[in-house]
Amino acid sequence: MIRPILAVFLVLLPVAAQAQGLPALTMTEGEGGTSWSLSLQILALMTALTVLPSLLLGMTAFTRIVIVLSILRQALGTQQTPPNQVLIALALFLTFFVMQPVFSEIYETAIGPALDGALPQTEALERASVIIKAFMVEHTRQSDLLMFADMAGAGPFESSDTVPFHVLLPAFLTSELKTAFQIGFLLFLPFLVIDIVIASILMALGMMMVSPIMVALPFKLLLFVLVDGWALTVGSLAAGYGMGG
Repeated sequence: MIRPILAVFLVLLPVAAQAQGLPALTMTEGEGGTSWSLSLQILALMTALTVLPSLLLGMTAFTRIVIVLSILRQALGTQQTPPNQVLIALALFLTFFVMQPVFSEIYETAIGPALDGALPQTEALERASVIIKAFMVEHTRQSDLLMFADMAGAGPFESSDTVPFHVLLPAFLTSELKTAFQIGFLLFLPFLVIDIVIASILMALGMMMVSPIMVALPFKLLLFVLVDGWALTVGSLAAGYGMGG
């Protein structure tokens, strides 16, 4: 319901601006670079806001973090506890924590000078893309990058900033998914051992009608609390991106 309304608004925005005598889709060339009209800036901003969730999912640490937290919840067997909103919030703020050095560098070298008018928007975009590419290449498996480069017929690449986004994005996502499932496998093992032990004890006692999941849940929660599981999980995820090292 929201997307059709937004699409209609984006279509009618330039028409309404023209009807009111405002420059809707105009740009002027000057010595300081290209300046866009206010209506076009608003249009570009609203378009960027619709793409922002995809950028957050595909170009940051969010994918690995949210998958590991979801697998951890399944390993605990707590159904919908913590709820999805809590997991998404934790993954989002942990992503901001992990990406803070990258975001700070982008602001200092690209966004800040562009807002001050000391840097053209195109050059600011190029500087920001170089920084985010360096982060993505650093955390992308070479095998995944080579696979997508061969499929696209690109490469070899001299440096990280020469890797095109259409090759780097799927390679980065594939690498993050692989790493997330490896971490999830390691998280599952201790809880799987508890499930097997509880199920064996119940079978030996002849209590076949008792659900092993319900009996094992308190022991899994006790183990998770005793080892400070949340701190270990979150700390390990952050350390995987070079935080705290």
